[in-house]
Amino acid sequence: MRSTFRILTSLLTVGILSATLVAQTSGAGRYDQDIQSKVTQKLAEKKEFRNVQSSVDDGIVNLTGSVDIYRQKLDAAKRAKKVDKVQGVHNQIEVTSTAPDAQLEAQLSRKLYYDRIGYDNLFNYVTPSVKDGVVILTGETRSPMGHDSAISIANFMPGVKEVVDNIKVSPTSGFDDQIRLRTARAVYGSATLGRYGMDPARPIRIVVDNGHVSLYGVVDSKMDKQIAGMRAGQVFGVFSVQNNLVVANQS
Repeated sequence: MRSTFRILTSLLTVGILSATLVAQTSGAGRYDQDIQSKVTQKLAEKKEFRNVQSSVDDGIVNLTGSVDIYRQKLDAAKRAKKVDKVQGVHNQIEVTSTAPDAQLEAQLSRKLYYDRIGYDNLFNYVTPSVKDGVVILTGETRSPMGHDSAISIANFMPGVKEVVDNIKVSPTSGFDDQIRLRTARAVYGSATLGRYGMDPARPIRIVVDNGHVSLYGVVDSKMDKQIAGMRAGQVFGVFSVQNNLVVANQS
């Protein structure tokens, strides 16, 4: 008897939920024409969206057409989401600008390498890989600003079709900040390694995460790599050093 009651209760609950979902969907659909009009108006405000079209089904906006750069594709979806009663956005806009993957990766690498000079450039390390115009960014930044700046560079680069964000932001830590400064002094204060500081982008990057130091960049010799690793390991408060420095002209 109890089993039968439970089954009936479950069926009743499912029926109520189904009816609620149908009602919600139907309710959202009532506003499709109004949403369509407002989205069209929003997109018409910017000439970069002149080749973008929209349709609405049960409150879901479907964007199609084309734009010049990936950032504009993101902006179009952002504008559509701001329209009242929009339930979601399906972004199928294509990016028309193209570039060979190798060329795109080289351009992004250079821009990322020199990003945020004068701020936390020395303590950020972000690298791109590109496949069919899709950019994957990996690495770690000292702050959210460094992360956002790297993403913005990729978003605005002509030829980029999509950006995958695999960048980690280091945890906020006064202790780590002290280690960053001590390690920078130890590495660049060396008579052997001081010359690397002549490049404003600094080829030896120092990433610190909870007392653990990782070194990135390109040096001229194995000896330079070893010296950098040893000097970083001697810094007070450092728990470990991961020496990822690459020696120039060696695989």
